Amino acid sequence: MDRMKRIPIREQDAKERSTNFAEVCLGYTNEEAMEEASRCLNCKNPKCVGDCPVSISIPEFISKVKEGNFEEAAKIIAKSSALPAVCGRVCPQESQCEGKCVLGIKGDAVAIGKLERFVADWSRENNIDLSDRKPNNGKKVAVIGSGPAGLTCAGDLAKLGYEVTIFEALHEAGGVLVYGIPEFRLPKETVVKHEVENVKKLGVKIETNVIVGRTVTIDQLVEEEGFDAVFIGSGAGLPKFMGIPGENLNGVFSANEFLTRNNLMKAFKEDYDTPIRVGQKVAVVGGGNVAMDAARTALRLGAEVHIVYRRSEAELPARVEEVHHAKEEGVILDILTNPTEIIGDENGWVKGMKCVKMELGEPDASGRRKPVVVEGSEFILDVDTVIMSLGTSPNPLISSTTKGLEINKHKCIVAEEETGLTSRSGVYAGGDAVTGAATVILAMGAGKKAANAIDEFLNKK
Repeated sequence: MDRMKRIPIREQDAKERSTNFAEVCLGYTNEEAMEEASRCLNCKNPKCVGDCPVSISIPEFISKVKEGNFEEAAKIIAKSSALPAVCGRVCPQESQCEGKCVLGIKGDAVAIGKLERFVADWSRENNIDLSDRKPNNGKKVAVIGSGPAGLTCAGDLAKLGYEVTIFEALHEAGGVLVYGIPEFRLPKETVVKHEVENVKKLGVKIETNVIVGRTVTIDQLVEEEGFDAVFIGSGAGLPKFMGIPGENLNGVFSANEFLTRNNLMKAFKEDYDTPIRVGQKVAVVGGGNVAMDAARTALRLGAEVHIVYRRSEAELPARVEEVHHAKEEGVILDILTNPTEIIGDENGWVKGMKCVKMELGEPDASGRRKPVVVEGSEFILDVDTVIMSLGTSPNPLISSTTKGLEINKHKCIVAEEETGLTSRSGVYAGGDAVTGAATVILAMGAGKKAANAIDEFLNKK
């Protein structure tokens, strides 16, 4: 075995998978996982752990995989993470743990994400019980939102003995894991439902169809229902648009709506009546992971798909793996291109999109080179559906119905980075509700910090 090369992972063939919603990546076998784990150098000062937002003991779990002791590996991960089968699939490992792996300097970093996924899948298939918790301490905490931040905060507090209730606005728990990320990256029935069940096994109650700010307010939860602390992990579900002419035409969607219809409401399944419109030729505007998800979903629903992005491929914010998979499947990248207007027919439906070519100038505040319009480069892209994937911001419903909760100009809740404490005592927040749209693992890290801070706060009371 060449220690510098990672064990390749099996994937569904690109031609075949572009017509179905089954998972693209097929995972390691027991033997492949043990062989990949044996590449780990078990560093004395593991940099990978420092770059994991939930601080999993990475070399420790990998050494158990190497020995073939998968149950012990699962227990080590469970101490730090409530969602290993999710993280193993959707974390940007290449810029976090794997990005700090010593082997990555001269060769391939250890496939930490794929090994985490392997352990989590193995423990699910073998019904390993990970519900270790302290006895009930008689204190109650309310968690708003059942996405990655809320599930992590709730799970950590339940382990410490708190009575935790999660309030979820939608009819199913999981947040962005069920409505946002597509089936072919994150299977819902097997992976997401199971990890939500694991959180429930710790004693967490989940109430769905509760819209905090409408059904009940934070003040009522504290004053009338007797919760000792509240964690807000309500995400960022409000889509952004460009503000160009024609955005109100029929056939223009936010990626958020398009993906929710498909993922949560199962529009891709024959036996569901959820309406979804794909058209013949789709333009997805944006370059992040959500844009890739929307593009690859539209492709599977039968459309020709273009990703329209104003910078070059090197600046695409999406994960390299996502871009690679999208291109393999046949998504067309129209880079250095920016829409200026959406054109409609006489019935108010999209029939094209006016674009200009861009070139990259000097770096801007974000450190990325600023796109500049190329004079006289206007052209019309012939499309009948446009999906805007330009990020999302938090829904103002909670902030507008909670007295004394400070928000910033982006409508994000203001919270201390290390604790998640908001401008109101006993009320904590984390994840996309605080940062705006970011990653699953950063939201989990915020949920974890808040759980520790809530525990400290309630022990002092």
